[in-house]
Amino acid sequence: MGSRRRPQKNASARKLVGALLALHREAAGFTQRTLADRVAASEDHIASIEQGRRALKMDMAVLLDEILSTRRTLETAVDNMPEVDLVPRFAEEYLDREREALSISWYEAFVVPGLLQTEAYARAVFRSRVPVYDEDSIEQLVAMRIERREILHRKQPPMANFVIWEAMLSDRLGGPNVHVEQVRHLRKCADLPGVSLQILPLGRTTHAALDGPFILLETPDHQRLAYTETQRGSHLIADLDEVAILNQKYAMLRTHARDPEETKGLLDRLLGE
Repeated sequence: MGSRRRPQKNASARKLVGALLALHREAAGFTQRTLADRVAASEDHIASIEQGRRALKMDMAVLLDEILSTRRTLETAVDNMPEVDLVPRFAEEYLDREREALSISWYEAFVVPGLLQTEAYARAVFRSRVPVYDEDSIEQLVAMRIERREILHRKQPPMANFVIWEAMLSDRLGGPNVHVEQVRHLRKCADLPGVSLQILPLGRTTHAALDGPFILLETPDHQRLAYTETQRGSHLIADLDEVAILNQKYAMLRTHARDPEETKGLLDRLLGE
């Protein structure tokens, strides 16, 4: 899946390593300028590391340990710096719940649901992000998304229903080849055990979910949860009244959507089969 990923380092960890360097530098009697002279770097370079604006590289960490007599302290810190978490903290709990869910009901209006995406389509989704991701981050995110698809293929998969807006079948995200591959994948998914796929047609005069996409989950202890995303965050909802409202919306969406057999027929026609 592309070139080997170059890990990005966590910003908080960079600041911690920088503070550690400043502490040992001062204890050894160096100023930023005199230490910079010893390692053949600029004073601004040392300042940037200490302020967490620049990551301390391993070769310099080894050199600094020798100069400051810190017994591999900086080398060890750099070697154990955590990588940046590309999954936002607000989504982590949802992903945990998704992995163990007994049932998943997912309405999507803008992109194909993540559990149904092909690798190429997922890559096109992440490449569309503003501000842009670098290619290494994109490949990591694609791998994580494709791994999630195993939920639908496990020995005892959840009961999963997807309602997606027909407009997505007219979209060409990633180009014509990516589109055709994605439609073909949707058709295969529609035949998976436990999966029910429904297309919400264009041209309706009413719509039960104009506020946007959402997901409903049932946990192993039969708790019912809902999940919604916005441009800059998300909400995992446990309040019974709020979840009940979204359940009502989803029930209405299912009645307005094509049934699973009609959906399969529509996908077959789009594929010319």
